[in-house]
Amino acid sequence: MLLFDILIAVFLLIGGIFTLVGSVGLIKLRDPMSRLHAPTKASTLGVGALLVASVINAFAYQTGSLHELLVIAFIFFTGPITGNFIAKVHLFTRDGQDDLQEPPDKMTWATYSKK
Repeated sequence: MLLFDILIAVFLLIGGIFTLVGSVGLIKLRDPMSRLHAPTKASTLGVGALLVASVINAFAYQTGSLHELLVIAFIFFTGPITGNFIAKVHLFTRDGQDDLQEPPDKMTWATYSKK
């Protein structure tokens, strides 16, 4: 049982560190596009590690449950999609739209096209 306790502690520590780094990045980074990266990537990994610790605890000390694995799958699938949508909304609604570079080969940007 000592091995399970060590694994649980390691995953809790990893999850806490990733979540802390994501939270600090959300506060410290200066613009919304760089601020977007911290919570979507680091917090997803942080919550994933915390849920892995919960799965190990459930199988080591209780009857076992796979509900946490479903939550992990949901977070890993929806986190990047949410980040992508937030980035596209930021590109679409930002005030300095004239600052966008011209797209290559007569293509248009996915969220902005000049009229």
